[in-house]
This record gives sequence, structure tokens and C-alpha cells, in this order.
Amino acid sequence: MPFDILPHLPLLTVTVIRFVLVTSVSLHILLTKRNTSSAIGWIGTCVMMPALGTILYLMFGINRVRRLAKKLVSGRSTHRFQAIQNSSWNRELDGQFAPLALMVSKLTSRPLVGGNCISCLHDGDGAYPHMLAAIDGAEKSILLCSYIFRNDTIGRQFIEKLAAAQKRGVQVRVLVDGIGSGYFISGVYRHLKKLGIPCARFMHSMLPWRMPFLNLRNHRKILVVDCKIGFMGGLNIADENLILRKPKNPVSDTHFKLEGPVVRQLAEAMAWDWYFATQEELEGDIYFLEHEGEGESIARIVTAGPDTDLEKIEYTMLQAITLARKQVRVMTPYFLPGSRLLSELALAALRGVQVDVIIPRKSNHPPLDWACSANISPLLDAGVRVWLVNPPFNHSKLMVVDRAWSCVGSSNLDIRSLRLNFEINMETYDVTLAGILDDFMIRHRNQRLTHHDLDKRHKLTKIRDAAARLFMPYL
Repeated sequence: MPFDILPHLPLLTVTVIRFVLVTSVSLHILLTKRNTSSAIGWIGTCVMMPALGTILYLMFGINRVRRLAKKLVSGRSTHRFQAIQNSSWNRELDGQFAPLALMVSKLTSRPLVGGNCISCLHDGDGAYPHMLAAIDGAEKSILLCSYIFRNDTIGRQFIEKLAAAQKRGVQVRVLVDGIGSGYFISGVYRHLKKLGIPCARFMHSMLPWRMPFLNLRNHRKILVVDCKIGFMGGLNIADENLILRKPKNPVSDTHFKLEGPVVRQLAEAMAWDWYFATQEELEGDIYFLEHEGEGESIARIVTAGPDTDLEKIEYTMLQAITLARKQVRVMTPYFLPGSRLLSELALAALRGVQVDVIIPRKSNHPPLDWACSANISPLLDAGVRVWLVNPPFNHSKLMVVDRAWSCVGSSNLDIRSLRLNFEINMETYDVTLAGILDDFMIRHRNQRLTHHDLDKRHKLTKIRDAAARLFMPYL
């Protein structure tokens, strides 16, 4: 309803309209919102501004994704999931992390699988050659998902390899985010479509009533070739990740090459995203063939998103921190977790666990840095050690507990990532890999952040940071 109409209507009519709007929206909020603060905020907005508040709630407050996901799940075949549950590579654990393994099995409905080989790759310089070589060697299928996929020099190399693979008969599917890879103009999407490569933009729409999808992005980075070789982690596809070429705004990152049964779980996650975006169900051995074990690592894929996987990565992390005995080390580009994760890290430090949080000295999103500065004091009070990483900006997302368990992938430690975005992580019970990642994080502890550093900020800076903190769920 146009706002200029209300003042010209009879007072009784205006009152009735406002009452109906506030009541109907409030009832919907009470029935659907799990977060109390969010519910109170939306109801308050609608009470104060009935017309504008209703429009804002319809645009940004309703989670239509979960409703769509449930509809799609009800119509989707389950035989592949049954095959995964019956795999000969499924494993069970004893010892310290057995409760975690059991909990995540129930949480994700995915089993732990052994026989995997997991390689750690750093930056585009280390990861892109392996990814391009895998695409070159593809025989049956290529599944690629990337939040950012630029149509720049390295992006065009990937496009050329994908086009060549399709020409030799490989089934190629590419999924890019509707905002991360360009909202108004997506060069890579246009290029792929021009070459006839099946490509989709995840939840992209120019329609105003679908604008809530601005808050629900596919942040996953997945490449699966022949269901035999997989890649996942934090690395996007862009020239800025080629550190050795000294780009203007370099972004350092960590990615992982996977071989073994866990690749099938990675392929399933990508196939679900493709189905979610296009309603095309990928089937057959060309996409989901289980290959022989390639190594000794035990691993599992954990997905999270505002659909049927709500907060599963965060729950996994919380349980792992609870079981920590000696050390918890976390490296993340953006650190704005909610109260649960903050409390669990603080409690671990208070019971004598050495907790290190490693963040960039300066990220590529200044408002996130401002809010972080205003939100981190309780951790310092509890004895958590916060470290700053020198440039270039490090985009790695790593977590290691007791040098034995690791969680790696696309998820940042902020509310948007843990609750609103579609993310994919991998948990591994591999002492060797955990040691490698732990040593990597130790090497990046360049400067310790102290209370003195926070206190010496200018008064206006503190006010700015505190104001930014109010927008934590949306940063």
C-alpha cells in the first residue's frame, strides 16, 4: 500500500488497517521465529511502523528457503542416501571424540568414512593447478560450485577447461551464487551460457518480493570430478587468490584436495544444491560412483544452511569445543559468532584449555572488523588468546582441537555464515592433518590482541565499533 494513501483515509479505517497488519505479522512471527531477539525486533518494528514494517518483514524476515527445501526433499529419491549408509567404508570411533562422532552422525545422517587421502593446498597458486589438472583428466562428470567465480584471467582458464571437457563428452554442471558472482551482471554466467555449458545462479532474482534471498547465499566451494577427486575449502575462483602474481588486493586461503569415499558425500552436497537451484536431479554412476579408498583419513561432510541443515556446522563446533582437553585453535577471516560459540570458547579457556583465535589484522570488510573489536572483550576476560595475522588478508577457515580433530571448509565464524548462508565443512579425525593445520595456524600468530589495544582506541572509534556490533546478524 503506498504510504501517501494512509493520511487521507478515515481515522477508523487507518486504525483497522494498522491493527490487521500488526496482528497478522506478529502472529506469523510468533509461529515461525525461533530466535527470541529476532522475534522481538520484528514485532517492535511492525508496531512502530505498521506499513513499512510489514513490507520489510515480507522482504527480509520470512525464511522461504526452508519451506522450499522441505517440498523438494519430499519429492526426491533416497536410494543414493541408502547406498551411502550401507558403504563398506563406514567407520565408528572410540575414545575422546566418540561422543562427537556419534552426535554428528545423528545430526547430519551421514556416516564417517575411512580410506580417504586429504591434501592441504594454500592459495590459488597451490590449488588452481591441481583443480585444472583434475578437470583436464575428467572422463564422465564435473560438478563445480563457487560463491565467487570471476570472469578474469584465472576464471577464463577454468571456463576453457570446462568447455573442453564438455566437448569430449563429460557431463558438466556449474553453480555460482546469485550475488557473489555478480548480481546485476555476471560475466562468468554469461560466458558459460554462451558456450552451452549448463550453469545456474543460486537464488538470483530481480523481483522485489524475492529480495530476502539477499541474506541467504550459497557460500560453498565445491569441485568434484568423476566422483573420484574432490576439492573444497575457502578458496574462490579469482585472480586475487594468486598471491605470487602480486594482485592489487591479495587474498590468501586454504583449500583441500580429497580422494576416497568422502568425495561421494561432497558430490551429494553439490547435487542437492543443483537440484535446489534447477530442480534437475543428477543420477547415475557418472556422478555418484563410490571409488576405492586412497588413504587412511576418516572424514565426513557437514553441510549447513537456512533450510533442512540449520546450524549443523555450529553444533558440530560446539560439541568439539566441549570435548577439548588441551587446545582449541581457530582461524577465521571474520569473527562475529553468536553468544553460544562465544560462551563455549570462554568456558573452555576458563577450565584450562588453551584457546587461540586467529584473525586478520585487517579484513576486506571494515564493518566486520569494527564489530569484532566491540564484541571480543568477553573472550579476553576469560583468557582466550586472540592473535592478529599480518597481510595479505587470510581467508582460511580452520579449526583444530587437541591436534587430533579438524573442521575445515567454507564457514566463517560469524552469525551470517553459521545461520543464514549455505555452507559446507568437513570434519576429519586425522592426527597428521590436524598437526599440519595446527602448525600452520601457529605460524600465523603474528601479534597478540590485548585489552590495552582495545582501550587505547579513540572514543569515536569505540562508538563506531559499538554501533557496528548492533548489525552483527547482517554483516
